Amino acid sequence: MAEGRPRIAIVDPNTLATIGLKQLLQSVMPIMTVDTFGSFAELVANGPENYFHFFVSMNLVLENRSFFLEHRRKTIVLTMSNDPSTQMKDFHSICINVPEGELVRSLLMLEQHAHADGRNLPPMPRALQAKVLTDREIEVLALIAQGYINKQIADQLSIGLTTVITHRKNIMEKLGLKSVSALTIYAVMHGYVDINKI
Repeated sequence: MAEGRPRIAIVDPNTLATIGLKQLLQSVMPIMTVDTFGSFAELVANGPENYFHFFVSMNLVLENRSFFLEHRRKTIVLTMSNDPSTQMKDFHSICINVPEGELVRSLLMLEQHAHADGRNLPPMPRALQAKVLTDREIEVLALIAQGYINKQIADQLSIGLTTVITHRKNIMEKLGLKSVSALTIYAVMHGYVDINKI
């Protein structure tokens, strides 16, 4: 796979959950390679020292507590509850039993907390750093990420509704993104909107 890229491991026996989380993580941190494992044994067989972070189901963390405690700074526990009393002490946790927008926001907050302004991460490839959107498209993108609908965007920017729709279509084509969640991730990761405004 992508040589030289930092790697993230998702360790969870729930295949469907790992597929979805992998796609979100690749959107949030496009410079990362994300590998998935259905068991702790698979992770160990593939060299856990090669991974920047582990996203691990709570059950697997409990079953292999000593290993994950030793690597707690790299471990993010995947939980089914937002209730702090049910989350594991000493670990970062993220609830995966929430709507997509909320999960995206949690992942972005986690990334911004640990790696704000790219701290502790390698530089983005030049292709990902390039500015591909016009200033007006960036304004439209920022408002989409903040949850505005087309009519509100048109009113906010004093432009026509069809112009907003055209900008939105152009943004999605230029970025190759098809969902509001993906646009939101892109907007936050490129500093076009503050995470606290989404």
